[in-house]
Amino acid sequence: MKKWNILNPDKKLSEELSVKGGLPKLCADVLTARGIDSVTKAQAFFGSYLNSDEISLSDPFLIKDMEIAAEHILESVDCGKKICIYGDYDCDGIISTVILYQYISCIGGDVSFHINTRSQGYGMCGEAVRTLAEDGAELIITVDNGISAVNEALLCSELGVELIITDHHQPSGILPEAVAIVNPHRTDDMSPYKDLCGCGVVLKLIAALDGGDYSSCIEQFSDLAAIATVADIVPLTEENREIVRHGLHYLENTENPGLQALIGVSGIKAKIDSASIAYILAPRINAAGRFGCAPEACRMLLTEDSGEAQELADKINSLNTERKNTEKSIMDEIRSIIEIKPEIIQKRVIVLYGSNWNHGVIGIIASKLVENFGRPVFIMSDDDEMVRGSARGVGSFNVFHALSACSDLLVKFGGHSGAGGFSLLTDKITEFDGALQHYAAKFHPVMPAYTLTADKIILPEELSPDTVKSLQILEPFGEGCRKPLFAMVSVKLLDVIPLSGGMHTKLKLKYGASIIYGLMFGVKTEQFPFKSGSLLDMLVYPEVNVFNGDETVNVRIADYRRAGLSQQKILAAYYTYENYIRGESIDLKLLPNIVPSREELIIIYKAVPKTYFVRCDDIFGMVHSEKINYCKFRLAVGIFEELKLFEVDRFSDTVRLSSIQTKVQLENSSIFNKLNKMLKVIV
Repeated sequence: MKKWNILNPDKKLSEELSVKGGLPKLCADVLTARGIDSVTKAQAFFGSYLNSDEISLSDPFLIKDMEIAAEHILESVDCGKKICIYGDYDCDGIISTVILYQYISCIGGDVSFHINTRSQGYGMCGEAVRTLAEDGAELIITVDNGISAVNEALLCSELGVELIITDHHQPSGILPEAVAIVNPHRTDDMSPYKDLCGCGVVLKLIAALDGGDYSSCIEQFSDLAAIATVADIVPLTEENREIVRHGLHYLENTENPGLQALIGVSGIKAKIDSASIAYILAPRINAAGRFGCAPEACRMLLTEDSGEAQELADKINSLNTERKNTEKSIMDEIRSIIEIKPEIIQKRVIVLYGSNWNHGVIGIIASKLVENFGRPVFIMSDDDEMVRGSARGVGSFNVFHALSACSDLLVKFGGHSGAGGFSLLTDKITEFDGALQHYAAKFHPVMPAYTLTADKIILPEELSPDTVKSLQILEPFGEGCRKPLFAMVSVKLLDVIPLSGGMHTKLKLKYGASIIYGLMFGVKTEQFPFKSGSLLDMLVYPEVNVFNGDETVNVRIADYRRAGLSQQKILAAYYTYENYIRGESIDLKLLPNIVPSREELIIIYKAVPKTYFVRCDDIFGMVHSEKINYCKFRLAVGIFEELKLFEVDRFSDTVRLSSIQTKVQLENSSIFNKLNKMLKVIV
């Protein structure tokens, strides 16, 4: 069960912000809930929002070494030196490469670009540096990489190749030797904004090359920079927000043939927003890098030939389809692994290993598994005699700290609190798994829960088209500025309506005096067990629907549960269940409250359908009582599964009655026997 965190904005501060800041009341509530509770903070949040022609970005020369880098690049162009842009193969790296290449080319530079193959990995590669030197490169400018390239920088020096590094990743203890290192995360950097992506740093470099003026680079490159910024999941705050806001404006009428073609093959019909970038455009550019075609993505964004742009966009679009098929294939394999070894998802940290899993997509899969199971995920695939892995965290579980604690088992690792990458020898996998579990138990006796945060409980009267549309002033949405999510409490279910033949579900709801429709995409109608008259609590995204010129408000349902459940009690009971199932110690005084009686088992058994799978959490919502807590319910499900009376899909955490029902004795369940033996001892 996901944890809900429902914020409660201060009414007085919100009213003051609304009046003094001239903001719609619901927008003021959202901002206040997020700590933006004064006009001064709101002005910092919005930047130059009210004047679309103004650019609120700090002086690029405030970044350490920016002036040195700009002067050296301009001198190199004037001298006719051969310059090579060295980029990474993700969306940020590809776009950073494109815009710097395009700029230097436009000012008359002799410029080329290089992007690693996946086998060369992220960052600078010694083999590639040697090849570039042999090809005559005199100056290498890194984009979105290089801050950890200490050895490669020394190699550049040995080969007589000058090096300028532009990056946004965290430096380690030693900085590489270079003409200039432009990175706002340097400890000696005094620039005011640190959260730029690699392309954001390059955009500032181009402004510096223009003497510090942003107007030209924003007009020329902010459409691409917006895509890179959203794709790299950096916080959409302050300067990043400014870059994306301007970029979305120029994206609407982009003159880039490659972008035009990509938008066309992507099927985007509505206005392009940050969601369009995050879920449609960026994955396609990333797919090119993941499947070894990053140079083609660069050429698509650089070409002036509409025919070539269309051909390359079609290819990249097909790679995205291949990426999705590859993800599905790996996910299906993981489903099978979990079915055979359910203990994998019962551990504090989920650790998975597979053969020939595409390294380009395992990070995406790790993120999806985190959302699905609500716990940290470390996923690995073989790479010759080694394995390479990707990790994603949950809440306060720090991936980088966990990897650091296991560093003696790793060949290489890096990352930050929420994500990381690593490599190790194949024979160290089991030991690595054990070390991760030990770290988690030591530093997280209670594992952090996957949390959905709502900005407030929205009132029925606030679900009007004008009020919901007023939230658009908060765009662009993304990391650090999530789309507003609201709670609706004690909503009465009036009807359950199948969509697309029952593949999706529409709910007719009564909220206060209002009738509203809720949409659940990907939830099969037969798997939604609540009947008309049920009271539900929901987390929702309100949306304005236009039909025949009439505007109405629907809500897209992010999560739901039976109304009135105590989340605190449920989570406490769930933690007890987790400890028990992992064989860890539990408070024996709790046993009388968690061992299910025969009568309670019957109640739970009768609530489970025979013909279709239903979420375990929904079944609990229907059987919950003072006596049937969440731990007792999960143990009951385990007992029935052991007796082959229940079929449990662990991947989706759903349950149904087994197709073959036979008479069984509860005493045939080892879980039931063990619990009752323990209970007799303490009684």
